[in-house]
Amino acid sequence: MIAPVLLASCALTDPQALPVEAGMGPNPTLPAPDRDLVPTVHIAPAKGWPAGAEPTPAAGFSVTALTRDLDHPRWLYVLPNGDVLVAESDAPPKPEDNKGIKGLVMKEVMKKAGSGTRKSANRITLLRDTNGDGVADVRTVFLKDLNSPFGMALIGNDLYVANTDAVVRFPYRQGQTEINGNGTRIADLPAGPLNHHWTKNIIASRDGKHLYATVGSNSNIGENGLDNEKDRAGILEIDLATGKSRVFASGLRNPNGMGWQPQSGQLWTAVNERDELGNDLVPDYMTVVKDGGFYGWPYSYFGQHVDERVKEKRPDLVARAIVPDYALGSHTAPLGLAFYEGKLFPDQYKGGAFIGQHGSWNRKPHSGYKVIFVPFADGRPSGMPIDVLTGFLSRDGEAFGRPVGVAVDKLGALLVADDVGNVVWRVAPSAGK
Repeated sequence: MIAPVLLASCALTDPQALPVEAGMGPNPTLPAPDRDLVPTVHIAPAKGWPAGAEPTPAAGFSVTALTRDLDHPRWLYVLPNGDVLVAESDAPPKPEDNKGIKGLVMKEVMKKAGSGTRKSANRITLLRDTNGDGVADVRTVFLKDLNSPFGMALIGNDLYVANTDAVVRFPYRQGQTEINGNGTRIADLPAGPLNHHWTKNIIASRDGKHLYATVGSNSNIGENGLDNEKDRAGILEIDLATGKSRVFASGLRNPNGMGWQPQSGQLWTAVNERDELGNDLVPDYMTVVKDGGFYGWPYSYFGQHVDERVKEKRPDLVARAIVPDYALGSHTAPLGLAFYEGKLFPDQYKGGAFIGQHGSWNRKPHSGYKVIFVPFADGRPSGMPIDVLTGFLSRDGEAFGRPVGVAVDKLGALLVADDVGNVVWRVAPSAGK
C-alpha cells in the first residue's frame, strides 16, 4: 500500500504554481528550484471519452474522429497517397526500470495515466478516407508483431519503422494496405532491460541519405548511472548506406517530435525536461537541433542553470550548453510536433508548429493536455502559443484523452493521436473538410 499512500500525500505540500504561460516563449520565468522531500504527484486519471463527447477545437474549426476504438495510438505518419499510418504501441518490458519505492510510485502513476496496463499492441494500422468526408472508411492492420513501434519515415519505396530497439526497413508499394514479413534491421537503438524512455522517433533528411532518431534518457537526472546513458538523451544520425550511427545532438533529456521548418530548413525537436524541481521547473521546450550541439542534460537546464542534484560536475559542458529556442510550459509533456505546410488552414498558420502536449503527472494544477500552435515568421517563433484543441480534462480532473502525435493530412487538416481516448482526431476549418 506504499504507492497509493504516497500518491495521496504528494499533492498536499506544493506551493502555489505560476501560470503555465510564465514558462512559455523564448524567455520563460525560471523560479528557484523547489526540492520537496516528497515530489509532486498529481496525475489526471485516464477515463476515456463519454458517449457523444469530444475535444473542443478553436473558434472557426471543427473536430471529427477519423477513427475510434484503437489500442493506445501514439504516433502518426501520412503517406504520399493520403493514407494515414497509426502506431498502436505501449511500453515494452523493462524489468530494470522503476525499482524501489519510487519505482512503485511511478508504476502506479503510469497505470493511472492509462499506460502499461496491458501488453503493447505492437502494430501499425492503416487508415484511408476514400470519399474525403474526414472519416476513415478503410482500416487495415498494416504491420504487426513489431516491438513497441513509434516513429515512421518513407524514403522512396522503403518504409522505415523505429521500434524501441532498432530501425527496421520494409519494402513499400504505394496504395498497399498491408505489409508482411519481418523487414530488415538497419540500425540498433539504445534499449535493453533498463529502457526508461522507450519511444524512438525518426525523420528522414531532405536528401534521403540519413535518418535522425530521438532517444530519451534512461533516468530523470542520471541517477541510474551515466554509464546507462550511452547514446541517449539526444538525437542520433543514421547513415542509411552503412547503418552506422553517430550522436548528432546531446543533452536533450527526452526528445520526441521532430520536423523540418519550411522557411529555414532547420531541424526542430520537442523535448520533455527533468522533474522533481517543483511545479514551475523545468519548462519543456522546442528548439533548433544543431549538429554537435549540447543542450544541458543532466548537468544544467535552459542553458547554464546548474542542477545541483547531479553528483558528477561538468562545468566544461555547462559552459557550452545551448539555451533552447522556445519554452512550452513546465511538465506539459510535448510529444508531437508538426510544421504546417498545408493550404486548408488560414495563412497565419503557414510555417508554424502544432504541438501535442500529453499532459503533466507532477504539477498542481495540471498543465498540457491539449494541442497548441506556435506561430512562426521567417523561420522563427513569433508569438505566444495558441490553443487549437482542448477539453481533454473533465471538470473533476479526469483525462478523457491525452494528445500524443500530430500530423497534417493530405488535404491540410490536423490529425491528433489520442492514446487515452483511443481515437485519431481530425481538426479542420468549420467551412471545410
